[in-house]
Amino acid sequence: MKPVQIYTTGYCAYCRRAKQLLTERQVPFEEIDCEGDDEKRRWLVEVTGQMTVPQIFIGGASIGGYSELSALDRSGKLQPMLEG
Repeated sequence: MKPVQIYTTGYCAYCRRAKQLLTERQVPFEEIDCEGDDEKRRWLVEVTGQMTVPQIFIGGASIGGYSELSALDRSGKLQPMLEG
């Protein structure tokens, strides 16, 4: 299974939802808290073009945030992406 990283903050409801979805699907993930870490936040904006969290990476590739993760799950594309 490809490694999953999720960049979060403690106050973000969508971060909690993303972690819950991954946990329910029994997908192991590494949580990276970027709250108060300006350097990590700048890097995320450079890499993803987004200023929001969560930002989720599968196998090192950015897939977006909770909405994109949820859409992949609903369409049945999440599991193949994790395995592929």
